[in-house]
Amino acid sequence: MTPVKAERITFCSEGIELVGELRIPEGDGALPAVALTGPFTGVKEQVVGTYAKLLAQAGLVTLAFDHRGFGESGGRRQHEDSQGKLADLRAAVGALADRREVNADRIGVVGVCLGGGYAVRAAAGDPRVRAVAGIAGAYNSPVHMARSMGIDAYRSALAGFLVRYDECLPAVSPDNGEAAMGGDEPYAYYGTARSASPYWRNEVTRGSLFSLMTFDALGAADLLAATPLLVVHGRTDDYCSPDLARELYERAPGRKEILWLDANQHIDLYDVEPYVTQAAQATAAFLHRSLDS
Repeated sequence: MTPVKAERITFCSEGIELVGELRIPEGDGALPAVALTGPFTGVKEQVVGTYAKLLAQAGLVTLAFDHRGFGESGGRRQHEDSQGKLADLRAAVGALADRREVNADRIGVVGVCLGGGYAVRAAAGDPRVRAVAGIAGAYNSPVHMARSMGIDAYRSALAGFLVRYDECLPAVSPDNGEAAMGGDEPYAYYGTARSASPYWRNEVTRGSLFSLMTFDALGAADLLAATPLLVVHGRTDDYCSPDLARELYERAPGRKEILWLDANQHIDLYDVEPYVTQAAQATAAFLHRSLDS
């Protein structure tokens, strides 16, 4: 296990100050690096921080940061801004490239949960990203969603979110109460000490749900011909579809790998062993192979 030092950094994305934690493993010369993006409403002390620490111990410079609107970063509070988050990822890649400890030609992006979709979309549009990995990723597809719901129900849901766009609702709630992430499983993580962070808030705008329903991550698959892809996913996942993870992998035309884990729940890949270690080890090995080649 490589010794690691951590450093709090700030950088700007479209004039918005973002706050991150840079982890730098001991080593000679400029090292490969990854920017990490995580779950819906998540902050850097939670899931992305866990994976950033493990990947840094495996010899990668890592940057876990708060996207605009969340945690310690600036921007409109508790609002999911899809295009803004992609801009944040571009800024994170730039911040890594500017560091003397980083080889600017060996930068990847890792996404967990909703971040998996942002990671593949960012990799598809940013040639500086030389490899991408999604862990328990949400590869959102408006087309798939409209087909599963029915087009009338899909459009009705969008209309409802637009009418109440600026209102907030809880991110999670016990006992099946109204929440952006409904059900017992999200509450078991975010509503308990498992996710403890002084910077996480249990609220999000209704407009954020409009963003989720209209964001197309799966469509990025066809643009990954020049970017190695790793998909790590649980065989059982009620929140981020294994079928969409499989479709992303099958559609990606470039070098690709997929690893299925026998997890029981989506959030097992947040903080439950052995799944987190299995996912992190596979991701580190893939990144070293891809970024060193």
